[in-house]
Amino acid sequence: MDFGEVVGYGLEGKPEFWIGPLVSGEPNRENHLAFTAKNRASVRAFFDAAMSSGAPVLHEPRAWPEYHENYYGAFVRDPDGNNVEAVCHNAE
Repeated sequence: MDFGEVVGYGLEGKPEFWIGPLVSGEPNRENHLAFTAKNRASVRAFFDAAMSSGAPVLHEPRAWPEYHENYYGAFVRDPDGNNVEAVCHNAE
């Protein structure tokens, strides 16, 4: 859900995670935001959408066995410099 400067993310119109601009005037540090995807195709769709929007790539979609056997994720940088990840935890 997009409310101008604040955006809510979730499924079926029910945001579970909200993000908005830094308003305190204090400098911020990089954040790592990870969103669970239902399957590897969804991770790829996230990555493709980010790429088409011009997001800098941190890591293309791939398996990350050093995290766990079925970890599959992709990482991009958002316009504020944050590390944004889509991750799937199953083998599909």
